Amino acid sequence: MKQHATHAWLVPALAAGLALWSSGAVASGGHAAAVDPRIGTGGDGHTFPGATVPFGEIQLSPDTAMPDFKHAYRWAAGYQYGDPTIMGFSHTHFSGSGHSDLGDVLVMPIAGDVKLDPGDADRPGSGYRSRFSRASEVEQAGYYAVTLSDYGIRAELTAGRRIGWHRYTFPKDRPAHLLLDLRPSIYDYPGKVLWSRLRVRKDGTVTGCRTTRGWAPGRELCFAMRFSQPMVSRTLYDRETDVTYKGFKGPGNQPEDHDAENGRALEGVFDFGRLDKPLLVKVAISPVSEANAVANLDRDGRGWDFDARRAEATAMWDKALSAIDVSGTKTQRTQFYTALYHAMLSPTLSMDVNGEYRGPDHAVHKADGFDFYSSWSLWDVYRAQQPLMVLLRPDLSSQFVRSLVAAQQASPFGILPVWAYQGLETWCMIGYHAVPVIADAYIKGVRGFDAGQALKAMVASASYGPYGDLADYMKLGYVPIDKEPEAASKTLEYAYDDWSLAQMAKAMGKARIAGEFDKRAANWRNAWDPQSGFMRAKLSNGQFRTPFDPTFAGYGSDYTEGNAWQYSWYVPQDVAGLIAAMGGDARFVAKLDELFDARVDPAHFKNVEDITGLIGWYAHGNEPSHHIAYLYDYAGAPWKTQQRLKQIMDSQYAARPDGLAGNDDLGQMSAWYVFTALGFYPVTPASDEYAIGRPFVPKAVLHLTNGHAFTVVAEHLDAAHPYVGRVTLNGKPLERVYLRHGEILAGGELRFVMQASPNRQWGTAAAARPAAMSPYPR
Repeated sequence: MKQHATHAWLVPALAAGLALWSSGAVASGGHAAAVDPRIGTGGDGHTFPGATVPFGEIQLSPDTAMPDFKHAYRWAAGYQYGDPTIMGFSHTHFSGSGHSDLGDVLVMPIAGDVKLDPGDADRPGSGYRSRFSRASEVEQAGYYAVTLSDYGIRAELTAGRRIGWHRYTFPKDRPAHLLLDLRPSIYDYPGKVLWSRLRVRKDGTVTGCRTTRGWAPGRELCFAMRFSQPMVSRTLYDRETDVTYKGFKGPGNQPEDHDAENGRALEGVFDFGRLDKPLLVKVAISPVSEANAVANLDRDGRGWDFDARRAEATAMWDKALSAIDVSGTKTQRTQFYTALYHAMLSPTLSMDVNGEYRGPDHAVHKADGFDFYSSWSLWDVYRAQQPLMVLLRPDLSSQFVRSLVAAQQASPFGILPVWAYQGLETWCMIGYHAVPVIADAYIKGVRGFDAGQALKAMVASASYGPYGDLADYMKLGYVPIDKEPEAASKTLEYAYDDWSLAQMAKAMGKARIAGEFDKRAANWRNAWDPQSGFMRAKLSNGQFRTPFDPTFAGYGSDYTEGNAWQYSWYVPQDVAGLIAAMGGDARFVAKLDELFDARVDPAHFKNVEDITGLIGWYAHGNEPSHHIAYLYDYAGAPWKTQQRLKQIMDSQYAARPDGLAGNDDLGQMSAWYVFTALGFYPVTPASDEYAIGRPFVPKAVLHLTNGHAFTVVAEHLDAAHPYVGRVTLNGKPLERVYLRHGEILAGGELRFVMQASPNRQWGTAAAARPAAMSPYPR
């Protein structure tokens, strides 16, 4: 059985670079010191190594490539560990997305002659990009540094919530320049830039905006930039040549005479002469206007103390990561805190200092009493990343819920976000998974938002017929494959979302709504085919579509980024019902074993790039598999959950650049790690229960916002003791395989005693299992 392997292209880079892992590149002291942003920057992780703060609007990071859309998958975050050159530093990035965009406001410091195009990475000197050495890179939480060897420039980056801070130390014998290129984007293609503006104001502030037709069509982002030293000259270029008519020429006979430019291919070069001290640059962005970007810069970007701003960023990360104190080896702490770091990057602030933000209607709105957040990969983060925030940061969860509801109220379609960023909708992926995010927060006691408005938004989203053929789903009880692609997945995911909506309605005393959506939550049964033993898509006439191949995934299949083996377990709201449908505990466990133990060639999924991290048919690199290892708990075999979790943790995560088996998907892969390392996992968000697995750190203390501390201890935790022998909660034996949210919030101690062999008696009774819609088979 082939599990996750290091990518062949990465091996030379790893051989050269991994010796640096303990070379002092990580800062000393504090929780932030344990973070290594390099994890996930190689292979399929798609994370970025640059500077940001928790949930910050700025992600200031190096870009090694911004290729066209045909080759963009590897560079979804703009950076790939192993690339030999850097083409610049841009201010917006996704962390771990499978698709991409952003890479806004790209700047490149240059010493000596200026070239206006990035050039070819394989031909040094062909453009403004520069080679760099891995040994010169420093990646820390809130800080990034590198030496651009072609220019002899030391580049340092840090960030605040809305401000990117740069410090460039130039060689003293060559003139210093900063190039601003408004042409390239991550996931680039001809015509992506619809329009841009660039202006040098009388006080030397550089401002501009760019409108792109990207993942979110018609997205406008504005910026304001200031320098610590006055420019000696500057040149603004409009590089567009393939248009018949540009209008009449403005003032000035040469590019260096221009105070402003408008067009689709703008660049600026700002000259500072020979410098005997570093050049500092600060950049603010705004989704609304240049004026707001200037206001953001005035408010959040005061002064020129780069080291103080770096210290503030480190302090913000120390505070955020101190929500959990973890003991363990250096590797354990690095993996844990890097995962927690990645889980705290999104959603991102998307609001100016005056409260204005861009909504999905492209209009400007103003937040009243809350911060507006966007970057919502909801198909991913509802599973574990958002439940982790409910547990650790309920204060932020209320802000997130208010942001989701505000977006629904501004939506031209009247529905909650599906996959949104900078306030705009992309329509990526399936389901209406903002619903369980809101329900999970409410069920677990998060307040600070209007529950009535939230429930109204949830019902509107679950009832909007044109979305994903909800019209037929509401009429037939399933999504017909002859009307809508990926219909089996949509039926299953809608049913779970309906269940979560019902839970919130029940908690609010809304019996009619609860009853309606409880009934819809059982629609998963309409996708179950007892003859084949898999979830399948039906036609409008009620017949299952044929021919059927449970291993097939990709375009035209019944499923979203998966096959029948991966999706047939997706009934988190009614695992007991699924067990009964599969023939009882023994058959359910046997089929789970068959899933994990199958011999599968990864080439089977060569045309579905998101399906990675294979263990049999289980694909940890993609979210539909993330709950599956915990399902043994529901069938009376928790020792097998423990066995599979170790198999996953050992093969799918590592403290290396290629240490994530698949896209981190804005923190979901990392949140899975955090929960699993602690010993429990939210299989069913919008329930108050967590399925118990086994811990992977010897001790963790959760410092909860209510002032209580919840401690997890693992006795005898080592490779020779992989199984749970017994569990106690506050000193009393815990015989069930689930933990309640309220028990964590109350504080206390969860203690695991690990042993060498499985305990086949603990947690096996039906009464010991997590709740489900149906009774457990007897």
